[in-house]
Amino acid sequence: MKIVGDPLEAYVVPEGSKVKLREEDADDTSLCPDGGKNSTQELFDSLRDEIQTLQKVLYAQGKHRVLVIIQAMDTGGKDGCVKHVFSRVDPQGIHVRSFKKPSEEDLAHDFLWRVHPHVPGDGDIMIFNRSHYEDIIAVRVKKLLPDEVWRRRYRHIVEFERMLAEEGTKIVKIFLHISKDEQKRRLEKRLKNPNKHWKFNPDDLADRQRWDDFQRAYEDLIEKTSTRFAPWHIIPGDHKWYRNLCVAKLFANVLEGLDLKFPEVDFDPSKITIGD
Repeated sequence: MKIVGDPLEAYVVPEGSKVKLREEDADDTSLCPDGGKNSTQELFDSLRDEIQTLQKVLYAQGKHRVLVIIQAMDTGGKDGCVKHVFSRVDPQGIHVRSFKKPSEEDLAHDFLWRVHPHVPGDGDIMIFNRSHYEDIIAVRVKKLLPDEVWRRRYRHIVEFERMLAEEGTKIVKIFLHISKDEQKRRLEKRLKNPNKHWKFNPDDLADRQRWDDFQRAYEDLIEKTSTRFAPWHIIPGDHKWYRNLCVAKLFANVLEGLDLKFPEVDFDPSKITIGD
């Protein structure tokens, strides 16, 4: 089983392009026209092995930094995507950070203050499960601050990411796109399964009533912050197996493009003898 085409090309949002999420098929599986979850499992496993292998070199080389930013509507699959795609990566070289409601200390500083300390260092992969983009999306839709506050944050974020990119950070931005019907199914599953009750938040229902507002906010956000140095990828998310496969392929491609190599040592291993 092979992926037809390249997710980087199929789902990337070029700088300056318009975005209409209702025209993006969340149910899409076009890169695997002849297969489903079972027939693509071998390919998915091979991609995870590839990511595992390349990450070891990334960590050993200590030269490149990779920041993965994942955004989605509620139940969009952020946690599941991270768990499945990156499950084989050495935990020494990968970190996951989730940005929830700002604390009082956070609010006493600029909105990027709580984010900047968590960007990756040399040899590291950092995954933002929700991110600084919440400080536009949530603030805009829930009207937490005046419009002029969140409007100027587009520019602040673009310049922040430009600085990171110019300093050597590879930025991978992913929007997991699900349909409203699929969100309903996932919320209902959480209610029916006692082991998933903890994942259900009644506030999600209030946010669901603002579905169109969130969609418009994400459209504007992706349009205004998808850049040549940090483009957005809109990944179809209704089928979890396909979502995971696309993200795994995307990330494997990113690592392959970093010119990774193990560092050279300053000694001759053939001349070293280990004593008894």
